[in-house]
Amino acid sequence: MNLQMYKALLLVVTAVLALLVASPALQRLLVYPQTEFFTEMWLLGPEHMAENYPFNITSGKNYNVFLGVGNQLGKCAYYMVEVKFRNESMSAPSSFNRTPSSLPSLFSITVFVADKAVGEQFLTFSFDYGFNDPLSKVDFYNMSLNDVKLDLNGLSSERNSTTNRFYGNLIFELWIYNESTSLFEYHERFVDLKFNMTAT
Repeated sequence: MNLQMYKALLLVVTAVLALLVASPALQRLLVYPQTEFFTEMWLLGPEHMAENYPFNITSGKNYNVFLGVGNQLGKCAYYMVEVKFRNESMSAPSSFNRTPSSLPSLFSITVFVADKAVGEQFLTFSFDYGFNDPLSKVDFYNMSLNDVKLDLNGLSSERNSTTNRFYGNLIFELWIYNESTSLFEYHERFVDLKFNMTAT
């Protein structure tokens, strides 16, 4: 080997060692592509738009919405949507505390959604209610969700003293299956519809 080859070999070895020594520092400077994993949940009105949501509800009349879940978790996910109904004084889910409502579920919708895919369902619902005392209280008897009759167990709503209306709140809570515990866990997402139930 001549002197030129030794110089070249020495430069290559020095460059490789310099890169190995500098690599921890370089990792802090390099920007790797970041992937954010999340789940989307939404409600759309009857025209499949974010408008014209049902609000003024008449007993016995059908109303329509679209409920959607979008999976951006990097893998297939098994979701469950718990459907709950409440009056103004009952437990609601908390975005701040990240907790679900303590109310019992009336109905469950389960769906597998592939990564970067959407699961959407058309929902038709109606309520059967009457006025125990037209001035102070409305009684909810049952609701129908996609032709399944759900008992509202004598739930009632007091008249709101500020607006002079009776309100109900239909809640859709998102739960996700945890493979390690073999249980569904609250996924800290919900959507809801608030209703004026004053009409007969």
